[in-house]
Amino acid sequence: MIKLITANKDHVLIIKELAEQLWPVSFASILPVEQIHYMMNLMYSISSLEKQMDEGHKFVIAQNDGHNIGYVSYETNHNATYKTKIHKLYISPIYQRKGVGKKMVDYVAQKALKSNNTALFLNVNKNNKTAISFYNKHGFFLEKEEVIDIGDGFIMDDFVFELSLK
Repeated sequence: MIKLITANKDHVLIIKELAEQLWPVSFASILPVEQIHYMMNLMYSISSLEKQMDEGHKFVIAQNDGHNIGYVSYETNHNATYKTKIHKLYISPIYQRKGVGKKMVDYVAQKALKSNNTALFLNVNKNNKTAISFYNKHGFFLEKEEVIDIGDGFIMDDFVFELSLK
């Protein structure tokens, strides 16, 4: 049975370990190895994860029968808007297409609605066809395209998808 656990700083090592298992696999065919290493350090070092939590990112860990299988992070009222940003959503490939991602999005949507937010939004790599298909299937629409300079000569070439909560 899938269980969602609200994470705090005591869970940072678990999130880091999940990211080390899931993130490179998700991007292996999309990004160069150098960029994967750079982004892992940028987003998933212990200090980076703690800083994200300090800045208002909420993390939730998905478990199946006590085993950690994925995570989502989100931020309500992102940049003082009435929108919730999903910063990260990753699930072990063996648990994909089993309702875990939908359960995680629904959880974040409920938190967004409790904060009087009107929409969810997120960035997704333009070449991440699996994620794009998931978001399209669950009612997200393409809002815009965005290229973000993340430093060290690397960029994120993304779509921004949105889901209305009205």
